[in-house]
Amino acid sequence: MKHQFVLFLLFCSISLWSQNKTIGKIHHFDPACAALIDEQAKIEIIAEGFEWAEGPVWVKNGGYLLFSDVPKNTIYRWKEGEPLAPFLQPSGYTGILPYSEEPGSNGLLINLKGELVTCEHGDRRIAAMPFQVGGKRTLADNFEGKRFNSPNDITQHSITGDYYFTDPPYGMPKKEKDESRQTPWFGVYRIDPQGKVSLVDKTLDRPNGTAVSPDGKTLYVGQSSGSQPYITAYPIAANGKTGKGKVIFEGSTYLKEGKYGIFDGMKVDKLGNIFASGMGGVLIIAPSGKLLGQIELGQFTANCGWGDDGSTLYITSDMYLCRVKTKTSGW
Repeated sequence: MKHQFVLFLLFCSISLWSQNKTIGKIHHFDPACAALIDEQAKIEIIAEGFEWAEGPVWVKNGGYLLFSDVPKNTIYRWKEGEPLAPFLQPSGYTGILPYSEEPGSNGLLINLKGELVTCEHGDRRIAAMPFQVGGKRTLADNFEGKRFNSPNDITQHSITGDYYFTDPPYGMPKKEKDESRQTPWFGVYRIDPQGKVSLVDKTLDRPNGTAVSPDGKTLYVGQSSGSQPYITAYPIAANGKTGKGKVIFEGSTYLKEGKYGIFDGMKVDKLGNIFASGMGGVLIIAPSGKLLGQIELGQFTANCGWGDDGSTLYITSDMYLCRVKTKTSGW
């Protein structure tokens, strides 16, 4: 009875989709943006009441969306016309609570095998779980014997199958000052198809969002850092190894203006344009680093992901789950 009451309160605290409820607006900063999204497109709020929504990922075989509420240690399932419901709990921490302010899963991914891949703050690992048969398996939980901090976001190369992920301290009880830290940096890592973990970059302050270009030749990493507010591009060789990174978008000017600045999760469209979440909403950036436009939501926005037929962009923004129709489609 106690569990039923808690579940009842959970559903009462989360508002389901209202077709007429919208938020924010679209900005075009360059004429090229008109081909990607209509300036009059409506940003719909389809669910709300979350503590910190993250990692939206579309499950094509089923036609529904999964996303994390990191503080609640829960992955939710949203499908048009059906009640919102918890999909997986615990989602990222299986120990004894409390652990930290953000113990659950963060970034999510459907891998090339059709499994759900989770970046798990509390369990400090990358894990994969098939949909048909239960049970997670750990893909990686350490580098050279030292545990990760709190894996945050992940992407997979569509040709080689390599994973690339970031490991900032946000899920640790005392963040960067936590006594349980074992690595002296906040790294970007690669997991090759054989499961070997290698270091891509250890010089970044707060690596966060990740994405791979449609041609598979570039890895993008965004930073949620006021001291290094930029997006870096790393060349990817045919064997999956990465070269030296180059900053393609510098956010410090915008950060001073109190607008865009730091970055969180990101995705790319079929043309290679970057949809980078962060301060104020989602920036639309050309592969060259040119700023094209913004999906403004008026608050810090954690992540985004393509769904439906590939042209709908789902967005997790603080307490909201939103969607907006675009003229492009995801990769």
